[in-house]
Amino acid sequence: MIEISLNNIKKSFGFKNILDGINIEIKTGDRLAIIGENGCGKTTILNIISSIEKPDNGTIAIRKGAKIGYLNQQPETTYNNKIVKDILYESFKEILEYERKLKSYEEKMIKEPENINIINKYLSIQEKFMEIGGYEINTSIEKITHGLNINNLINNKYEDLSGGEQKRVILAALIIKKPDILLLDEPTNHLDINTLEWLEDFLNKYKGTIVIVSHDRYFLDKITTKTILIENGKSIIFHCNYSNYLKENEERIEKEFKEYKDQQKLIAALKKKIKQLEEFGRLAYPGGEPFYKRAENIRKRLERIEKKEKPIIKKELPINFNIDKRSGKDVLTINNYDLYIDSNLLIKNINIKISYNDKICIIGNNGCGKSTLLKTIINNSSNNIKLGTNIKIGYIPQQINYNDDITILDYARKYFIGDETHLRSALSKFQFYGENVFKKISKLSGGEKVRLKLFALIQDNCNFIILDEPTNHIDISTKETLEEALKSYDGTTLFVSHDRYFINQLANKIFYISDKRITEYYGNYNFFIEHKK
Repeated sequence: MIEISLNNIKKSFGFKNILDGINIEIKTGDRLAIIGENGCGKTTILNIISSIEKPDNGTIAIRKGAKIGYLNQQPETTYNNKIVKDILYESFKEILEYERKLKSYEEKMIKEPENINIINKYLSIQEKFMEIGGYEINTSIEKITHGLNINNLINNKYEDLSGGEQKRVILAALIIKKPDILLLDEPTNHLDINTLEWLEDFLNKYKGTIVIVSHDRYFLDKITTKTILIENGKSIIFHCNYSNYLKENEERIEKEFKEYKDQQKLIAALKKKIKQLEEFGRLAYPGGEPFYKRAENIRKRLERIEKKEKPIIKKELPINFNIDKRSGKDVLTINNYDLYIDSNLLIKNINIKISYNDKICIIGNNGCGKSTLLKTIINNSSNNIKLGTNIKIGYIPQQINYNDDITILDYARKYFIGDETHLRSALSKFQFYGENVFKKISKLSGGEKVRLKLFALIQDNCNFIILDEPTNHIDISTKETLEEALKSYDGTTLFVSHDRYFINQLANKIFYISDKRITEYYGNYNFFIEHKK
């Protein structure tokens, strides 16, 4: 059964169509990923399906009676002044009301344990509570709140929560309602690995249709069975998950490029033939009419040819990490060190060693001390933490905050050796073009901040790179370029990440933080999962 049908959808935000004839058919039970570069219109498609936006042209059909649930990227403000529990039970107000009555009568029974009227009233309310599925709903909601790690936030006000906590509450409230169609826009943001794994298991058992926009390739591989690529305003469907899409898309581009080149050769040959026949016609004057007729027939054939567009070959960012001087074999040693924030112990008795060319990922639940450990290494003031010889550190933090109210060009000039012409040329390769280089860096998006930091890091030629969630805010193609650059990097890399695909591609060692201790695993994320104690 068809749940959603988008036919020839067009949407413009200015002079150019972001969506230029999108055709998508989503069937019952589909697990669909929508992918494409930042700004290609992925979120716009979800907004159109959920009626937040209307297409400029085209038609959309949704199965009659189908309930749609949408997790979008915009912060939800309608829940301000509400308690988390009220938000989660929004669809079960009757159950919540009966639960409150039960608690009220429980308090009365404590005060008057022998009052038969109170006991009978309590039993009557309890019977009704059971009839409407109160205990089952409570159990179901508790599983979800525990899985998304928000069970300790139940009695908090929504507006008092952090951005990540609010996102998890909204996600919980959405899946509790069990809509027929789940639209999820970047659902894995703000989730640690344990929570991600729980969500994957939940969605794989979900009895409904799921449409996902995400940059988390590992997550897409686990959940989705179809992939829609949005490219140049058009949609291309692949009946597979993300990893298989990569192979099929490469084959598609090769095939289309060959067909394009063959057609270009044919067009060139036909044009040459027309020119040749017209020349024969002129030479055969006054008897050249047959040559002109043949030339005209070929011209008509040429006009009937449906021109193939040249396949888009994406320009990758020129991410290439070089070093001025190689470090020694021992890069970093930490012995018997306890990591604190104020008086709060995060990790006890740290004993780790990082050697030249190691590519190490630190993983663990949110709040376990990963970012704090990186900052402690960078701002080292302890005798228990020793850097090796010739160490030059390059660092990109998780939260990139530019304090100076300067332009992109002024910031880049601090790191770049060369004249302004070459600097502008280098910045353009990182997608900072023309007048855009005069944009204030305080106004940059998350993805732009990461690109600018990468540009600066490349200029520094560091031999020890430390990265905190480097794949946040960047699109998939940039992630893949960064992976390849770090793989070939002739230095040492220490990074924190929840991006399991990225970890698999890069890490040769895992530092796992759990129960305030670090355990070391030799291998990537898949190895860690197989051997985790």
